[in-house]
Amino acid sequence: MRISTFGYSMKQGVKNIRRNKMFSIASIVTMAACIFLFGLFYSIIVNFNYIVEKAEEGVAITVLFDEDTTKEEKEDIGEKLEAADGVLKINYVSAEEAWESFQDEYFKGSEEAAEGFKNDNPLANSDNYEVYMSDVSKQKDVVSYAESLDGVRKVNKSDVVAKTLTSVNKLVGYVSVAIIIILLAVSIFLISNTVTMGITVRREEIAIMKYIGAKDGFVRAPFVFEGLLIGLVGAIIPLVMLYFMYDKAVAYIMTRFSLLNNIIDFLPVMQVYKTLLPVGIALGVGIGFVGSFFTIRKHLKV
Repeated sequence: MRISTFGYSMKQGVKNIRRNKMFSIASIVTMAACIFLFGLFYSIIVNFNYIVEKAEEGVAITVLFDEDTTKEEKEDIGEKLEAADGVLKINYVSAEEAWESFQDEYFKGSEEAAEGFKNDNPLANSDNYEVYMSDVSKQKDVVSYAESLDGVRKVNKSDVVAKTLTSVNKLVGYVSVAIIIILLAVSIFLISNTVTMGITVRREEIAIMKYIGAKDGFVRAPFVFEGLLIGLVGAIIPLVMLYFMYDKAVAYIMTRFSLLNNIIDFLPVMQVYKTLLPVGIALGVGIGFVGSFFTIRKHLKV
């Protein structure tokens, strides 16, 4: 496309927006609302996934050894577990550490009750590996693998937590896809209506242009630019708003629900926007292009 043609198309695209102010404003506002909701849901979803991932890192299975398992065999078991798919890390817990942990949990405030076991560790054969998951959905496979290893007596697991986290992840994924599809459909519909109005207003002018031999691309370009501009403006406005609202919203939640401070963390805004900014702009521009391009093909037959 020549520079002069590009300039003409841009100028006509802006002129189309001015001619159809009400529809253009309605399209920009709706696009902004859709991108805002998309950004809002995206921020919620990525933070929720981050919280779930942190929770998954705390989900561990406990691998207990046979009584006659040697130190070398235990180390070999540890190496195999650490290399297993879905394992984040492993932590060896000695019998002494297991007993200390048991006392902290069950004898807290009644330490004298544990004095009778001072020289006789009741958990002498309870040294183990705590195996932490990088993907909780693979816990079942890791458990089966651990149980198949020589020297392993028993594997303790938390099925309820693993299944709950896996189900929550799937549910969030399905809901996200459904919401995004609805928002995209609404945006495309409104931009399509705006472009249709522009075509109606300029129908006679377009007919003359076609009659004197104007190429299809020359006729189509102003309407495509119109859709692109609406999409771009409709994306930038909500993204700027969300950027300044994000930290304030997080601060409000942490202040209002102070109990959450020690339970969950939120992603910093820059980490969220590393993906949200390019995706949001691409969505706005992409929706503007699709809505205008296919509307022109339908109405102008060019």
